[in-house]
Amino acid sequence: MILIGQYDSPFVRRVGIALRLYGMAFEHGPWSVFGDADRVQALNPLMRVPTLVLDDGFVLADSHMMLDYLDSLVPETVAMFPRQEPARHIALKVATLATGLAEKAVSLFYERRLHDVTSPVWVERCHRQMHAVLVALEADRAARPGPVWFERLSHADISVACALRFAVDAHSETVNLSDYPALSAHCVGMEAMPVFAEISQPFIAPS
Repeated sequence: MILIGQYDSPFVRRVGIALRLYGMAFEHGPWSVFGDADRVQALNPLMRVPTLVLDDGFVLADSHMMLDYLDSLVPETVAMFPRQEPARHIALKVATLATGLAEKAVSLFYERRLHDVTSPVWVERCHRQMHAVLVALEADRAARPGPVWFERLSHADISVACALRFAVDAHSETVNLSDYPALSAHCVGMEAMPVFAEISQPFIAPS
């Protein structure tokens, strides 16, 4: 498999971490949707990352789809999204909130980066959405003491840590993890894992 995209993307990073934790061999193509736009679009019409090229050449174009596929390759006892309800939809909700936070953080960054004048209404809306997600995740995590969110490490843990790393790096003036102690402790624990150190990259703003 070939995972395309840079590890400062929370979406690329969560897939790379999952691949490593599953012990699945892959090549990493650190392409940018700005500097390598044509190369990315030749594989993924959406021209976005992550893009995952499977061993048979089939291309997956969404990070959740990639995790779902990877989970299908491992036993139920190993899969990092539970396969049984209600555990499955509970974990999916946490991961979805995390990826939604990441999407808003990315949208807000590019709104400011690509436009000389930004819409105050749009900026305020993104800030309000991000804060609401952080409050919801903080309450959920605070109610679940322990090193991981659920009984064992899951995609929810990884997605939250990756999303928060990006949000803090890209919006340090407005996102302060000291305001969310349970989430802060969660991220410290995740980032201390060797796989998080390996699948990592300082945030690089596109030129």
